[in-house]
Amino acid sequence: MLTRVAEGVLVHESEFIQSNCTVVQGRDGVLLIDPGITVNEMAAIADDLRELGQPVVAGFSTHPDWDHVLWHPDFGNPPRYGTARCAASIQSVLAAADWKEQVAEGLPPEHAEEIPMELLGLISGLPADTVRIPWEGPTVRILEHQAHAPGHAALLIEGTGVLVAGDMLSDILMPFLDLEAADPLNDYLQALRLFDSVAGDVVAVVPGHGSVGQAGQLRERIALDRAYVQALKDDREAEDPRVGPSAPLEWLADVHGWQVQRLAEKRRG
Repeated sequence: MLTRVAEGVLVHESEFIQSNCTVVQGRDGVLLIDPGITVNEMAAIADDLRELGQPVVAGFSTHPDWDHVLWHPDFGNPPRYGTARCAASIQSVLAAADWKEQVAEGLPPEHAEEIPMELLGLISGLPADTVRIPWEGPTVRILEHQAHAPGHAALLIEGTGVLVAGDMLSDILMPFLDLEAADPLNDYLQALRLFDSVAGDVVAVVPGHGSVGQAGQLRERIALDRAYVQALKDDREAEDPRVGPSAPLEWLADVHGWQVQRLAEKRRG
């Protein structure tokens, strides 16, 4: 289930939109980042970790979208972290009496029966000034920014140079904007500048969805995402292979069109 991408860093890719779960090995166990989608694949990841003799000692969700805040009982009950804004966002969802029904509306029909809801979103928000994940393992820097979702964070695993990017820097998905934000386009461009600032330290990038990229591909992905966002900002057509006739997923063109429409509505006030 797990593929090594760097020393002490393993990744599992789900069948659901190539979702990536990242495992970082530490002194007493592993940090589990965005831990998977279906019951069976999470159980299989837990089996792999048992075979490695590596219990899960901490979890982290890069942002509050449902597919990044799931959990499985086989992972145990370690602390599960997110940024303060991420935790507040998912807690506001869980506060609704009908939250399961609300979440279920956004689940992919082909996987809906396989997605465990019981432990969804039970994360603790780290204080706003926290710059590293509190655990006994390699230093993992928290790079919080406002772009894809409230409290979105990338993680830079120091020493190995692996950047876990959350739902950004994908080779199969164009930028998905946080259209509830006051200034989603400039937020996204600012986040890309943050990635630029650490690119020299990165040897591999793990997107939330898509393939793992090597060092040279990180700057290519930053440039591609910047070109897409800048095109939307300039109110011109985005020439992006992820939304054109050769798009890897046919529904991306619809998402792109929806984003263009929502931005137009925001401009009109």
